[in-house]
Amino acid sequence: MYDVDDTIVGIASAPGGAIRGVIRLSGPRVIDCLRPCFQHATVAPERVLQAQVIPGELQLDPPLTNLPGELYLWPTAQSYTRQPSAEFHTIGSPPLLEAAVATLCRSGVRLAQPGEFTMRAFLAGRLDLPQAEAVLGVIDAQSRDELDVALGQLAGGLSAPLNRLRTELLDLLAHLEAGLDFVEEDIEFISTAELTSALQSAADQVSRLAEQLAGRGQSESECRVALTGWPNVGKSSLFNALVDGRPAIVSDVAGTTRDYLAARVSLDGEEVMLVDTAGVEADASGIGAVAQHMTNRQSAQAQLHLLCLDATRPLNDWERQRLAGIDSDCVLLVLTKCDGVRRIDVTPVAIETSSTSGLGLAELKRSVRQHLARHTLGQSAVPTTAARCRASLQAAADALDMACTSAAAQAGEELVAAEIRHALDQLGTVVGTVYTDDILDKIFSRFCIGK
Repeated sequence: MYDVDDTIVGIASAPGGAIRGVIRLSGPRVIDCLRPCFQHATVAPERVLQAQVIPGELQLDPPLTNLPGELYLWPTAQSYTRQPSAEFHTIGSPPLLEAAVATLCRSGVRLAQPGEFTMRAFLAGRLDLPQAEAVLGVIDAQSRDELDVALGQLAGGLSAPLNRLRTELLDLLAHLEAGLDFVEEDIEFISTAELTSALQSAADQVSRLAEQLAGRGQSESECRVALTGWPNVGKSSLFNALVDGRPAIVSDVAGTTRDYLAARVSLDGEEVMLVDTAGVEADASGIGAVAQHMTNRQSAQAQLHLLCLDATRPLNDWERQRLAGIDSDCVLLVLTKCDGVRRIDVTPVAIETSSTSGLGLAELKRSVRQHLARHTLGQSAVPTTAARCRASLQAAADALDMACTSAAAQAGEELVAAEIRHALDQLGTVVGTVYTDDILDKIFSRFCIGK
């Protein structure tokens, strides 16, 4: 583990000759180390109280001459590392930059280890762990798509939904522990139905992300959109209408679809894999149970779910529970059979469609494209993050599945709480609130010295 109280220096610009080279310093003694070797033309570094650019020269050892440049100085905790920091911008000649680093090292700094600047930013809370890995992803990007993924992760596209999920789980845990504290008072802080619904929603989110990272090496240009819902709500008819054909069997008999069907289709210019899944059955057995397993698997692999509701009948209990825990990041609500008598009223607002008349199909395609454009990047990860996080996310998903099963069976709030704590620990490993020195060494050793 590095000593964050040391003052460090490294060449931050790319190797090779260039018009400009950058030398970076960070640590509590930055100004003291600059004082003996930096000649300033305007103001002394020790008199700077806020971020400032100071023209001057760095005194190199003979026979080299003084090296002109500009000193970018952050004397307070407002820097990238939240330590006093500086960058000396000068001529991008590798021998001159190396001589400048040697001069600074004799003034009391040490050469930075690979990734040490970014590691200090992480330890200071400037970045979380996925964002720190995204810095390397930006540096190593070989294409615009790879750069977009890294920039999205750097902007919090992976961390933000996981942090929201951790907050939701902490709230559930607080309700459970409050109930345990007042068990003799017979006070219910959260109902079994609410708890089960919330846990199932959380488990679905984590499972979906784990599946995406597990397939990180596969083609990432193809998004999967799954039609889900209760049997006989019109999923297959909608599937046929969207693929402009009739590959799915349609019948008034509930449960006709026992397998899943998939077809590549362009939805408002967005190429996706559209998947028609079997209808949900609460107590399926035999071939129905196999169909439910395949439905769950296909749903977990999808980036977007179209939750279909039959507008000609009232909601059932499963649909009400699903709506209560709906995740707008990955679910679009679709009303089917809207050319008939409407007997449903739902919140949030749903897209009204009819496979017979074509009502709402253009709006649905447009909404799918807009949704994927907003959310697909945030669900991607740079390869180093994907490799590091797969096991932790799968462990979190398994813990949440167990918590959901225990809650539904009313096996005891202590068991549910223990599984939630385990899931929180695993998610903490992903975002970096839980880490070890070995993990940090493995991540930041991939960086170059000046980053």
